Amino acid sequence: MRPVCKSRNKSAMNSLNSAVSPNATFVRPLFFYINGFSNIPHVKYYYIFLCCVYAVTVLGNVFIMLIIYNEQSLHTPKYIAVFNLATVDMCGSTALIPKLIDTFLFDSQFIAYEACLANMFFVHFFTFMQSLTLLVLAYDRFVAICFPLQYHVIMTNTVMIVILAIVWICTAGLLITAVSLITRLSFCASIVINSYFCDHGPTYRLACNDNSPSDVIAKLCITILLFGPLVLILLSYLCIIFALLKIASREGRLKAMKTCTSHLILVAVFYLPISVTYIYFKTIHPNDRIINTSLSSTIPPMLNPIIYTLKTEEIMEAIKKLYKRNKISSAPVNP
Repeated sequence: MRPVCKSRNKSAMNSLNSAVSPNATFVRPLFFYINGFSNIPHVKYYYIFLCCVYAVTVLGNVFIMLIIYNEQSLHTPKYIAVFNLATVDMCGSTALIPKLIDTFLFDSQFIAYEACLANMFFVHFFTFMQSLTLLVLAYDRFVAICFPLQYHVIMTNTVMIVILAIVWICTAGLLITAVSLITRLSFCASIVINSYFCDHGPTYRLACNDNSPSDVIAKLCITILLFGPLVLILLSYLCIIFALLKIASREGRLKAMKTCTSHLILVAVFYLPISVTYIYFKTIHPNDRIINTSLSSTIPPMLNPIIYTLKTEEIMEAIKKLYKRNKISSAPVNP
């Protein structure tokens, strides 16, 4: 670790210890110290790279949202879910990247206790919302291919809005519970969080008192909100494959499968890096884990709008329509 980090960690510990009386049984610190990346050469270039990622993410997702909002033909259940994914991606990147850059590029690694809890909630909330929105999109494709004649009865705009509202409320409820349990923990030994943000796991593991409720809710959230959706997505595509095998013509199968390619790419981009991190968590170097986790949190939100723009015919057609409409409206009128 760099000498500056050592001195700051020591200073943080001294500040904490000076505020704690010898008989104190519960300690709630005024701040935490985000340790982040250590002993990585030229790491500032990585933060500048994340600045570029954030700019592309915001521009791309705003573009997709405007296209869906302005094009009447895209006001369908599928594109309501895509609009939700773009919103979640933009909010998730906004919750993570600006704070990360401020923390490390501008050497502001101390974060107030309440700000840390807020950062923890929003980063994890939007990450889990990405996972669940991908599940909702998988459900939409499942109904469209396995029950094509009933699709417009089963999946309406109202139904999709209700599903997404339930997802938002349930995810928020679980995350509020997880963050609330942090307030029951005593941090009497260390306030140095070995992550690039106020990560839930590295934070509750610093506690001096019983942290088993936080451990249980962490595992519950990961199971229900992250890997549970992945299992359901895989099952939905298993059903889709069986449904496609029943289609007689090769052209029909390819046409139906083509509607799923964008979603499959999004699922792979989101879940593969996260799965690798969890599988090899104990064997990879902490810096490798932090870089992999930060990339898996920031790259998918940037790629999602690009993938949907390039791989979805409806989006491309909508862009062409809007371009022609704007071209006609801006053309000079002859007297």
